[in-house]
Amino acid sequence: MDAGIAPSTGSVGDSFDNALAENLWSTLKIELIYWPAIAFATRAEAESALFRYIDTWYNPRRIQAGLAGLSPDEYERAYHVRPELPEADIIQPELTGAM
Repeated sequence: MDAGIAPSTGSVGDSFDNALAENLWSTLKIELIYWPAIAFATRAEAESALFRYIDTWYNPRRIQAGLAGLSPDEYERAYHVRPELPEADIIQPELTGAM
């Protein structure tokens, strides 16, 4: 680049997309910090609350397009009730480079 500026790390929709990261942080701030108005006494207390939020609420309960609009918990319950239902699409990584 003429200005000496490096391009962004990722592209739209991949794990390095800044918009996805910003959306996660925004959600965490709203649902974990601002809404209950919690003030953490220590860093360890904040880390523990963050872990509990992600592990018990955010990951298992948020809806996902790849699971037909269900949360992971709902999808698993539906699978155990009706195991003949088709499984979610699994994205296989593409290998690149010399073989």
